[in-house]
Amino acid sequence: MADSRGDSRPTLSGIDMESTRSHQSAERPRVAGSPPADLLARYRAVLGTRELTWGTRSHDLRVLGQGGQGVVFLARRQGADGFTLPVALKVFSPETYREAGAYEEDMARVAAVAARVATVQHENLVSIHDFVSHSGIRVMGMEWVDGYDLRQVLTLETVERTRTSLDPAHLRYVEDVILTAGPIQPLVKPGVAIHIVRDCLAALAALHREGITHGDIKPSNVMLKRTGAAKLVDIGSAVDVRLAGGRRVWSPLYAAPEVLEGGGVTPQSDLASLGYILIEMLAGQSPFEGVTGYTPLLEAKRTLEQRIRELLPAEVVGSDLLVWLCRRLVAADPEKRFPDAEAADLGRKGAGAFHRQLVKGDLASEYGNDLRVWLEHLG
Repeated sequence: MADSRGDSRPTLSGIDMESTRSHQSAERPRVAGSPPADLLARYRAVLGTRELTWGTRSHDLRVLGQGGQGVVFLARRQGADGFTLPVALKVFSPETYREAGAYEEDMARVAAVAARVATVQHENLVSIHDFVSHSGIRVMGMEWVDGYDLRQVLTLETVERTRTSLDPAHLRYVEDVILTAGPIQPLVKPGVAIHIVRDCLAALAALHREGITHGDIKPSNVMLKRTGAAKLVDIGSAVDVRLAGGRRVWSPLYAAPEVLEGGGVTPQSDLASLGYILIEMLAGQSPFEGVTGYTPLLEAKRTLEQRIRELLPAEVVGSDLLVWLCRRLVAADPEKRFPDAEAADLGRKGAGAFHRQLVKGDLASEYGNDLRVWLEHLG
């Protein structure tokens, strides 16, 4: 930072280091002797550089999950002086590529989108730490989220663990407010289901404002943190809507009908995927339970609007607003869905409107805290 005399002082992130050192020396107690000259020289070299490079090591890798793009590991990243940090590492598989060039070209697109997602910094969206090449294999470093993915939650095992982990009074409360046994899998109560969906919509809204779609919304990519908040994870399939091309990986059961037919991934297709999850939580079963094959699945998605009242329990069907919200999210025609995630959350007859309806009727709870306490008891 140059002063009026034209000389310059070393800066780090715009901080006047000369002033900083003077300030620190005035406040810190003096110690006997002087620091080693070589150590002090290295310190001053760091302050004066515009580039820092160091190496870290990730160890104790344990598989968290795997899919069409590769494998996700939980690892411990080791720093200096005994510092360790749990991280999630997604290792992108080259198995489905015919040549190395195609893999590298596709990874460059993934890296470009990941770099933009990393700047979003939203509490309901996974944080991206790094994108590196290890022996030519691409690895995305991400925040490790402490909690359960929604696929784990929507199992009968969760119901059984809840019954054996809670005292009778707490169990009755959880079954009234959070979830209970459903036809095939746990049935999530409307207030909690909307709480989860609203957190996901907030994350999607942040992405959509940046011109990015998630591209693979499914229960295993929705994490329930131990804090009671929901977070969208795994942006490996995220797409920059302004750019064409690139390989896409998505889950047929949760893909919008236009995506199944080969169309582009849009904000509206993200909403349809989240709508399928909402209906699954409310109904205690997938809206496509028992459907197999491409053509039957596509037809089931096209007719879902008309079948919603048949799928949902009476307490849900009794809310015209909630039924309307489900229909608007999963409409077969993308033009009939909400225009984007922000509208689906905060717009007229959006998820926020249903939440406010619960509050006015004195039917709402502190869902985040309820989830936190419940998850604590699950262990």
